[in-house]
Amino acid sequence: MYTLKKSLGQHFLKDEAVIHKIVDALKNHSFKNLLEVGPGGGALTAQLLKIPGINFKAVELDTQKVDHLLKIYPQLENKILNKSFLEIDQPFEEPFTVIGNFPYNISTQILFKILEWKENVPCVIGMFQKEVAQRIASHEGNKVYGVLSVLIQYYYDVEYLFDVGNECFTPQPKVKSGVVRLTAVEKKLPVKSERSFRVLVKTAFNQRRKTMRNSVKSLFTTEILQDELFSRRAETLSIAEFAALTFKMN
Repeated sequence: MYTLKKSLGQHFLKDEAVIHKIVDALKNHSFKNLLEVGPGGGALTAQLLKIPGINFKAVELDTQKVDHLLKIYPQLENKILNKSFLEIDQPFEEPFTVIGNFPYNISTQILFKILEWKENVPCVIGMFQKEVAQRIASHEGNKVYGVLSVLIQYYYDVEYLFDVGNECFTPQPKVKSGVVRLTAVEKKLPVKSERSFRVLVKTAFNQRRKTMRNSVKSLFTTEILQDELFSRRAETLSIAEFAALTFKMN
């Protein structure tokens, strides 16, 4: 068997009903290549391996879990990357879907890594700490709306699929969980440049309690800053408003 490592944020999914709901959500989207992040004990992996006609890979940092998975599922030979997801190169040359019960201690970093590959990742289905899942899916005017919300939703349509209770895991986490599906947007909003968009959003939320006029004043001329929009706080601006503002940046 294997031991659970708190240092890696390991909480393994054990509820079969939840596992099947995740797989059903995955099957609503057509794909050829699939990457599972953090397979751990293999509860979700067992169902993913049953999907016919796909190329499957997994990435798992814990060598003990890799050995365990290879012992139970010998068909995974040469299909497991024994590394941190944050350190791997793109695992497929063609577009691929990402799925996983993401380690909660690096789940936000995982999303930003996926954004680096966004052109080749049309769909993501992930289990997150509920608070993070809500941030991903939140819209303007919500207190948890922020950098993560805006940057993810610029590139992906976000669906908060369902909550997952603590009792569905071993060991039980102290926080609730939620499953989110990201599907690449068909047509992105026009921006001056994607770099400008990222800079604007991160700068605006870096001092979210201040008005936009104070938080992003280094990015605009004094004349532009007179616009009434800059009297608002970042959390009240829609993604479309952020996108439109990029064309007025210095």
